[in-house]
Amino acid sequence: MMGKQRGTTLAAAIVLTVTLAPVCHDTVSAQTAAVPGTATTTTGTGGAEPDLAYGAYQRGRFLTAFGLATHRAEAGDMKAMTLLGELYANGLGVPLNDAKADEWYRLAAARGDREAMFALAMFRLRGRAGARDRDAAAKWFAAAAKLGQPLAAYNLALLYIEGQLFPRDFKRAAELLRVAARAGNPEAQYALGTFYKEGRGVEKDMREAARLWGLAALADDSDAQVEYAIALFNGDGVAKNEEAAAAWFRKAASHGSAIAQDRLARILAEGRGAPKNPVEATKWHLISKARGETDLLLDDFVNSLDPDTRAAGEKAAKPWLDALKKPKS
Repeated sequence: MMGKQRGTTLAAAIVLTVTLAPVCHDTVSAQTAAVPGTATTTTGTGGAEPDLAYGAYQRGRFLTAFGLATHRAEAGDMKAMTLLGELYANGLGVPLNDAKADEWYRLAAARGDREAMFALAMFRLRGRAGARDRDAAAKWFAAAAKLGQPLAAYNLALLYIEGQLFPRDFKRAAELLRVAARAGNPEAQYALGTFYKEGRGVEKDMREAARLWGLAALADDSDAQVEYAIALFNGDGVAKNEEAAAAWFRKAASHGSAIAQDRLARILAEGRGAPKNPVEATKWHLISKARGETDLLLDDFVNSLDPDTRAAGEKAAKPWLDALKKPKS
């Protein structure tokens, strides 16, 4: 049986609070999250017309978007207010100005725009337009999540998992993760899958865990790709398929997952799910080992190879190992 992935526990989900910015950029377009594709706005008569300001924004015509959004915002259009906040927050068509962005976001939030609420949460979390304030961020996340904003629901779930601003509540966290997962957020799908795997906040259900990891894996979440590959290899919650597992391990390995690199090396050493390839097995073992993975069985396997095969594996691994040695910018 393929060993379980280390690190795919609730701790992994909590760590996401530290890396919140890469997941949920405060520069992410609130309008994009709200209105994918062709934007429309409601007229005073209840009909819908194209949102020309957002259309200009989508095409990169930021100055035009600014002018159109300003006109609509003056007429009380909350989406236009959020768009103005976005333009000021990112310096698009206008000089970057956190204070003005915050002002427009607050005006839109006061009128009930969930994207503006999410943007304000990110501003408070990152200390933009004022000091960092996690309590205020949590309140804005809660307000936006109540209106169904998926990224807000995801971040609020992490706060319930963390258990610092709120009492730890896995059941509530699972409910919020489900909102974000249904909206297609791969991090939420991965985290909720972990909940189903461990029975935290939900009844233990490996079939549902595997289904969620599969969705997140398709969205290129490398942690989910590893968990889904393990489930496929073992036939745990999903039909056993060692070939498909090997393909997912390879994909996650190419993304830099040390665990996937180790599991792929085993597959290539044993010929389960993919043809035996001692050179590639050596390559991936050396890479995973350099990234902190320990696998005594693979150590023995590599040491048992003839010198030429081992040298070929070392040569194949060298570009990866050289890259790992380079200082991170």
